[in-house]
Amino acid sequence: QVQLVESGGGLVQAGDSLRLSCAASRDTIYIPAMGWYRQAPGKERELVASITSGGNTNYADSVKGRFTISKDNAKNTLYLQMNSLKPDDTAVYYCNAVWSPTGWALNAYWGQGTQVTVSS
Repeated sequence: QVQLVESGGGLVQAGDSLRLSCAASRDTIYIPAMGWYRQAPGKERELVASITSGGNTNYADSVKGRFTISKDNAKNTLYLQMNSLKPDDTAVYYCNAVWSPTGWALNAYWGQGTQVTVSS
């Protein structure tokens, strides 16, 4: 299993920057894919950004050009650098990882989330 702990959320003003961190209990170099999701009140949880063990990244159109996902395998930590924050970015941000405890089947793991609030 993989335990994930997010940190770095908070209350900021529009235009500010924030970096979220996700500490994993396993070596991230062995995790096939990790990502950041967010969920705003009354909205479905949506994918913000993802990164594979090979370094391939994907971003939601709403954050592309403003957010950057990265991973430090030496620290077993996933990051989300958020620049030019907008009020619409307000949500609970969740760290996600997919990992195979059996060697073939992939399970999804989630952190508890960290609140990001952007005021206008």
